[in-house]
Amino acid sequence: MAFEQRTQSSLYGPVGVIPLHQVGYTHSRKQSTPSPLTSRTKSIMMKMKNASSRVAGVVVVPKTSPPEFSPHTTCPNENTGVYTETYDHNLAHCNTTVWNPRGNGLSYEEFDFPVFSLKEDNETEVIKQCYFDHNRVVNGSGLQYPLCAMQLFSHMHAVTDTATCMRRSSMDFSTSPVMVCDPLGGYNVCAFIRPYNSTAFGHKENESVVIAAARLDSKAFFLEDSTGAEGSVSGFVTLLAAAQALCEATQEAPRTRNILFAFFHGEVFDYIGSSRMVYDMKNNMFVIDLDNVHSILEIGQVAVRSGTNLFLHSDPVSRRNNTVHDEVTNLVKNLQSSTAGLNFSFVETDFSQPLPPSSFQRFLRARAIPGIVLADHQTDFNNRYYESFYDNAAHLNLTYPSNLSPEEQLEFVTDTAKSLTEVATAVARTLFKQAGGNNSQVNKINADPKTVTQMLYGFLVRSNNSWFQAVMAPELKDILQPNPPQYYVGVAKSSHQANALTYLVQYLLANLTGTATNLTQSQCKKPDELPNESTYLYSYLWVQGMVPPNSTQRESFCVRTAVRLVKAVSPAFDLGDYVSKEYSTWTKSQWKFIKARIFLVASRDLEMLTLGVGVAVLFTSLLVTYFVSTKADVLFSSVREPNNAAY
Repeated sequence: MAFEQRTQSSLYGPVGVIPLHQVGYTHSRKQSTPSPLTSRTKSIMMKMKNASSRVAGVVVVPKTSPPEFSPHTTCPNENTGVYTETYDHNLAHCNTTVWNPRGNGLSYEEFDFPVFSLKEDNETEVIKQCYFDHNRVVNGSGLQYPLCAMQLFSHMHAVTDTATCMRRSSMDFSTSPVMVCDPLGGYNVCAFIRPYNSTAFGHKENESVVIAAARLDSKAFFLEDSTGAEGSVSGFVTLLAAAQALCEATQEAPRTRNILFAFFHGEVFDYIGSSRMVYDMKNNMFVIDLDNVHSILEIGQVAVRSGTNLFLHSDPVSRRNNTVHDEVTNLVKNLQSSTAGLNFSFVETDFSQPLPPSSFQRFLRARAIPGIVLADHQTDFNNRYYESFYDNAAHLNLTYPSNLSPEEQLEFVTDTAKSLTEVATAVARTLFKQAGGNNSQVNKINADPKTVTQMLYGFLVRSNNSWFQAVMAPELKDILQPNPPQYYVGVAKSSHQANALTYLVQYLLANLTGTATNLTQSQCKKPDELPNESTYLYSYLWVQGMVPPNSTQRESFCVRTAVRLVKAVSPAFDLGDYVSKEYSTWTKSQWKFIKARIFLVASRDLEMLTLGVGVAVLFTSLLVTYFVSTKADVLFSSVREPNNAAY
């Protein structure tokens, strides 16, 4: 797999304006009839790519959401999921179900010129005005110089592919080696209801674990612009709310099985996070192994329902095993019975249909495990903007009355929040049953709509709000911004630092499922010095806390939690297999700098005239200099004084 890029260049050219609507075309193996509206972007971009010698760069100005657009492929992660030619060739490469028919693959095209996204309205207006003042043709007349031109700088160190750039990085023996590219990756966020010793890896005797999973990341054509409202946020917010509801119930009722909440990072790039966990489980580098896994419930895209049904997807191949089939059937029953009193139902999909793109597929590659993927689509995605920056708050109809302040919006329970709260309630109840909880306690389990609406606001509208401030550590307060966090996984950093999204989910999960203690800040940093605390079982996080009414000081406190960050970097980089067919090999190039400038360029005639005048001045100055140097004794002679002069 090639590293991700948006090419390198420092060329410039006259500014032109094209009615480039950022939409895609519909394409699949079963149909290839693009609509006139959705074919526009791909065709224009490909024309510019094919005429790249005449195109110095492209600047895209995002507009209002089009009817549909997905720059991803029609079959996401098709080469690293479970459905290969050897697993079941009839299901490989989305042969039976094309999950993302709107996908045009634009994100995976390689362009030999820079492509920039421009967000600031003022900068956009400056460029437009420069174009209209200097480059627009009026009444069919030719272009009048000077012309408005733009130069884009985006020097990229890496070239070719991952294997090449990683080899070049390893061959740098200088005292200050320059990394040409870095592996994509970060950290998974994990938490057990009943924590295990974090230093004891491998199989746990007589332990059975139910995994509840969701993915964290998303991407877009411009990676830093991804928001993934439906693609990822709807799933992990639902799971966070379910974890809160479930932990409150399990404190009172004992369970037969343990529950692992797993939030996987880097899933868009060929399942980085989930493949890493499976690899660690197989090699005794995780606190449990695959034999300890009883079943898996994954929360996929659940916010864009077309009716009152959510759909339960299972793997038809593993269900050919009677034991797996029976466990999946029981899980389906638990899910369907958990919607009692709620305004929706769970419907099982056709047995012959494969799983949609999901982390669960990576577990099935290693072992036949019973599991269900929960989604709002029966066949292809309801998500019209899969992996594009239009998959945002507006896509989920996350709107607020105009007269509300930001803090009032934080507390305002939207219809989307109510809907996801019900899904979280059903998920929590199902997990409680799967873990062996008492059925008489099930209907007492309910997710909190206020928590859900606050999370949606923080993750999709404004991360810098009073609730997110309260649950974060003081040293991490700067990651909170007046906009959503970035959902792009980023690169695996050697400094052991996670990105903002990972920290937000870690601290939210810790506050929703952990216990507030009376430890001081110094005790919270060194809990092992206390007799009843253990860092082998728990993590200890010092958080800012809320500001009480009529006060300016926060009530900070220490949270004892089972939440851990676990490395989410593809095993291919540990193995040194940069051309792996089993694991993700995505890397990101190092960049020298990225910038742009706009200026006026004169006509070629004026440039030649200026050059001619310059050459003439040069030769004239040379002649004058020669003349002056040859006559210097005459021109600069002085009257000599007599030798016998006295003073």
